[in-house]
Order: sequence, then C-alpha cells, then structure tokens
Amino acid sequence: MKKISIIGAGNTGATAAHWLAERELADVVLLDVVEGMPQGKSLDMLEAMPIIGKDTHVIGTNDYADTKNSDIIIITAGIARKPGMSRDDLLKTNADIVGKAAMETLKHSPNAIFIVLTNPLDTMAYLTMKMTKLPRERVIGQAGILDSARMRAFVAMETGVSVENINCYVLGGHGDEMVPLTRHSNIAGIPLKEYLPADKLEAIVNRTRKGGGEIVNLLKTGSAYYAPSMACVQMAEAILKDKKLIVPCATMMQGEYGLNDMYFGVPVVLGAGGMERVVEYQFDADEKAMFEKSAASVKETHEALKGLVTF
Repeated sequence: MKKISIIGAGNTGATAAHWLAERELADVVLLDVVEGMPQGKSLDMLEAMPIIGKDTHVIGTNDYADTKNSDIIIITAGIARKPGMSRDDLLKTNADIVGKAAMETLKHSPNAIFIVLTNPLDTMAYLTMKMTKLPRERVIGQAGILDSARMRAFVAMETGVSVENINCYVLGGHGDEMVPLTRHSNIAGIPLKEYLPADKLEAIVNRTRKGGGEIVNLLKTGSAYYAPSMACVQMAEAILKDKKLIVPCATMMQGEYGLNDMYFGVPVVLGAGGMERVVEYQFDADEKAMFEKSAASVKETHEALKGLVTF
C-alpha cells in the first residue's frame, strides 16, 4: 500500500482520512499537535474497516517521525479567522503552522508530493514551495476542484440533471474573486449559457463564489469539510494512479497565462509526477478581465506574506 500523511486532524483532515481509508487508496497517518485526538479518531476509523471489508491501516500520532516515507502529504492544519483578527494575523499564524508542517514532514519524506488545503490557500501553497525548495510539480494547492464541484452541485439543483452530466470549471484564487468559466462549462456538451436563463446562471455564479461563506453562516461554529476533504482525495487518487486527470488546482505559475512567481488556480494535469502540465484556455475579454482581477488579489496576499516571513 502507498502511504498518505495528513497534517491536521480536525474535521477536514479526519474526513480526508475517512474518505481515503474507505476507498483503500493508501495507508493513512493522521497527525495533530493535540494529544489523543488523532489517535482516537484513527482508532475509531480502523475499527470501521472490518465492517466495510477494507484492509487500510490508519494510525493517529503527534510525532512527525510516524509520517516517514509518505508518498503524499496533505496539509490541512491551520486556524480560521476569528473576530477581531486581521488578515495579516491570520496569514502569520497559518504561515507558522504550515511552514513547520512542511519542513517537518519533508525531513521524513523527502520524495513526497504535497497537497495544501490551509487558507489563504494559494499563499500557503506558495509558502510551502518556497520553504521546502521543492519543484513546483510536487507542491499543489486544492481549490478549483472544490469550487467547480460546488458550481456543478448548484447547476444540478437548478436543472434536475445528474451531476455526472455537468461539467463546470472554476479558476483563479480561492476567494470571492474566483473565475467561474460559464462559457467553457456545459451540461452534456450544451453550454450553460444555452441551457440556463442569464439570471439563473448569474445567481449560480454568485452562489459559487460565496459557497464557503454560505456554509460558515449555516454552521455558525465551523466551516465546510466534506467537500474540501474529498477534493484532496481526488487529487491524491489521480497522483497515486497516474490518471493524467485534468482538474483546476493552485500551482506555481511560470509564464502560463502571463503570470509568474505566484500560486494560482488553473487547469493542470495530475499524474504520478504530481502537477505534470498546465492547460491553457483561450479567454474572451470578460474572462480575461476576471482572471486578471483575481490574480491581482492573490498577488496582494503573496506580497503580504513576504513582509511577514523570511524564506
């Protein structure tokens, strides 16, 4: 069995472990700084395996040494923004958490591919690559898969069509300036603009952009974790199985789409090498404007990070 270590055993990390174990994709290590919590969740999960007939091995730990020889590292550790906390406060706190997680796991798994989920997503992926000095192929941020899945779900709710027939593509930064590509999205090959009235499509786009906030407002005391964790699992599966799956992920831009030295959400090919290739769409004027606005927002957060952290 391959080995995947998840750093952060909160709702997102533990749910990712659950999805992975249920699919028997890899043995799983769940690590957290809280003593007993990852051990308890992992033991509970392990005891479920006989019921579903899976031989996945799951352990919980507080010791990075247990992550040794992982094929994939998934980083979910971090805090959510709290009342009175500035964006820079959140950025610094999560940079400290993610930076330590990246460096400690790299010591024990020098050949691992990293999937980063902690927010601000694009900037935490950038931090991970800069601190580990790994090639961009081996540090990938999860964002566009989740945002695209939310859009697909909303289109299915509006049309009553199976999600299997719905293809949606959301690029850009993981935030309110994300770029849902309605012109490239379709239902069984029929463009969304031809299938849905303009007002309905606009409402879906707006709901997609605020999808995470909608769940936060409903939960009151937390944020989404089922869909974000499943998105990480889809990425891990594509890598482990060398699927050459094209999905939107945050990757280090090296001239693609006219962007450089920043992480940004674009379509990539995921395979055994990690992020193997960036796929470039041809944008119309409106799409290009949205894309550039989103890139400017992400770049701003990158610059704020550089003022707080020394690489």
